[in-house]
Amino acid sequence: MDFLLASLSAAWHLLIGADPEVVGIVWTSLWIAATATALAALIGVPAGVLVALARFRGRGAVLLGLNTLMALPTVVVGLFVYGLISRQGPLGEWGLLFTPAGIVLGECILALPIIANLTVTAVTALDPRLLATCRTLGGGPARVGLAVVLEGRHGVLAALVAGFGRVVAEVGVAMMLGGNIRWYTRTMTTAIALETSKGEFVLGLALGLALLGVAFAVNAALFTLRGRTP
Repeated sequence: MDFLLASLSAAWHLLIGADPEVVGIVWTSLWIAATATALAALIGVPAGVLVALARFRGRGAVLLGLNTLMALPTVVVGLFVYGLISRQGPLGEWGLLFTPAGIVLGECILALPIIANLTVTAVTALDPRLLATCRTLGGGPARVGLAVVLEGRHGVLAALVAGFGRVVAEVGVAMMLGGNIRWYTRTMTTAIALETSKGEFVLGLALGLALLGVAFAVNAALFTLRGRTP
């Protein structure tokens, strides 16, 4: 018990002292996750609105697929993207493997079904009279979609926050596609695994506390947004 308490104290001092390595790792994790979430949102939000509003053959299968993909194991995504961006893969000439861009690509794929599926949920929960009113006023598909997103903005924002929370805490994609390179692709999760295996328990614990702080902020945002969702 004394060891754990002493380690917690030392880890806390690393955090409040803004240790350069800890700050660098946290910053790398946050900007990679934010970029991946933003890219996933560009595809996932319009796709979610389309699936929610449209009625087409196979819609049920699409919804089932989105629900299934929400539980995608991160190592499976990492393996798939690794095959795409490795030297032998179709995107190998782009040099994405073991770079931040490679992690962003993998995490974007990971966040996409979450954002799309939760957007579907947010849109279908809206008052159906809104859609009827927009169509009565002669709004085209783009205008109707924009009106729906604005009306359900709290639910859509909750979808983005959930997507961010998923990717910032994952380890499989970051490890397989980033290579855990110091000062370049090392994220909080990959650093925790590495430092703990090296016996650097204090540094791993400091990063764990930072990750817990991020998780708390994400869940606080989700709680607030869901409370505002009609």
